[in-house]
Amino acid sequence: MATVPFVLTPATYPRPLSVVGLDITVLASAATTGSYEVTMQVGNAGSGPPLHSHPWDECFFVVKGEVDFSFTDRAVKAVAGTLFHVPAGTPHGFRIVEDGTTMMEFTGQGSRSTQMFANLDREAPRGPPTPADVPNLIAILGRNGVTVET
Repeated sequence: MATVPFVLTPATYPRPLSVVGLDITVLASAATTGSYEVTMQVGNAGSGPPLHSHPWDECFFVVKGEVDFSFTDRAVKAVAGTLFHVPAGTPHGFRIVEDGTTMMEFTGQGSRSTQMFANLDREAPRGPPTPADVPNLIAILGRNGVTVET
């Protein structure tokens, strides 16, 4: 499939997907670019995924607010202007500290992030997950190549 140039402006963004307490706007999917993906993620204090891993590279850039970013062996407090690169297979997670925090996410070849986010938007309840939601969330993540670390 040949890709074509495209331009998005705030007026033409697709609607944000509701993903376990985050609003995620897909700016570029692998289906559109032929390789990488770009999303904008906005959340409030307490939202964010647990420690998990997947078979694609990922990079986050904190645009606004503050995020506690975790790896298996360390945690980092990230403020606006902080960039994280996460190689494929690296366990990582984050928890948003400040309401209205905004991050850009860039994923590498083979990413299924945007597909996974669309599945979560369709199949999971809106807002932060409850303990009863966890088995379904883990199943959706697993179908998309994500392993939740226990």
